[in-house]
Amino acid sequence: MAALSRLLAVWLLLFACCDLRAADFVVIAHPNVPATTLSPDDLFAIYLLKRVTWQDGTRIVPVNREAGSIARTVFLARILRQPQSALNIYWDQMQFKGVTPPLIQESDQAVLSFVQKVPGAIGYVSASTELVNVKVLAEIQPEPQ
Repeated sequence: MAALSRLLAVWLLLFACCDLRAADFVVIAHPNVPATTLSPDDLFAIYLLKRVTWQDGTRIVPVNREAGSIARTVFLARILRQPQSALNIYWDQMQFKGVTPPLIQESDQAVLSFVQKVPGAIGYVSASTELVNVKVLAEIQPEPQ
């Protein structure tokens, strides 16, 4: 019984210490991007390649996380409101028309590094990512349970 109590105490301690909102993420952009905030509709238009330039004429360079990442899964559900399979077909069609689909980076750190270096870049990372030399344009929370 004592072992069970210790196990329960350790589990509760871990539960209390962990960030359980792992799906929360922030939308970041290169620091020179003229926008200060973006709505979900703005993000929808950018990631579906319907809006391709910032207000100052700079080309928007959207970056996605890799397929299967928590951030991408939440982003697809909350912002693009489409399953990955439908988006793959859409982006294939856009590429056939000569429009490059959003680039893919394999980690929050890779997205952060890309966005820091590429003018016009926009991406999303976990809210727990330490943000340096980028502009936060939106904070996306998970749907309430």
